[in-house]
Amino acid sequence: MSAPDTWSEVALIAIAASGGTEVAYQAITETVDIDIGDKDFDVINTLAGGRLIKFTPQEPTSITLEAYPVEAGTVGLATAATGTGFFDLVTTVDNTATNGLIYPVDRQRTKYRIAIMWTDASNITAAGQVVAPTNYALRVVAADGYFTSVKPSFTDGLLKFTVTYKVPAFDKSGNACVAIMSVGGSATATMTALVSYTAGATAKW
Repeated sequence: MSAPDTWSEVALIAIAASGGTEVAYQAITETVDIDIGDKDFDVINTLAGGRLIKFTPQEPTSITLEAYPVEAGTVGLATAATGTGFFDLVTTVDNTATNGLIYPVDRQRTKYRIAIMWTDASNITAAGQVVAPTNYALRVVAADGYFTSVKPSFTDGLLKFTVTYKVPAFDKSGNACVAIMSVGGSATATMTALVSYTAGATAKW
């Protein structure tokens, strides 16, 4: 199987709350922007004209989705297969039979994992699935982060949501919270399926 010229048109997006299942969001998402945190340094100038490197901690990674949901959130987020809204990612839900979905703002913070994957494997339907040998795939995974904003906009006569997820480079034990994975058509290499997500676990993917 030959390599794709580019990754274009379609992608897979999965979001999982800690202890929950993967929920697919690609059906309502138009764009994804991934800002991997800079691994930067400062420069100290010496009087001899030299330069000393002072490394700075890697900055957080942020992932932004532009999406077009028609519901406030996703009913049964812990077990749902497809995401239909985003406000449940930043607050808790008051879900009653008579009042539908109501999301009062609160102080709760829930950790999430997000996975975004591009692949040429036609049988893959979820961003966390295994990719078998001879297929091509590129996957970005971030775990133990938080959704920090859900912003609706109706300025163009069409309701669009801008959703931001933010994650540090490492957890408190120094384990990585962001990983980039790929397989390139090898006859033996497999991109393994993501493990079930539990916040704080050493195995994040």
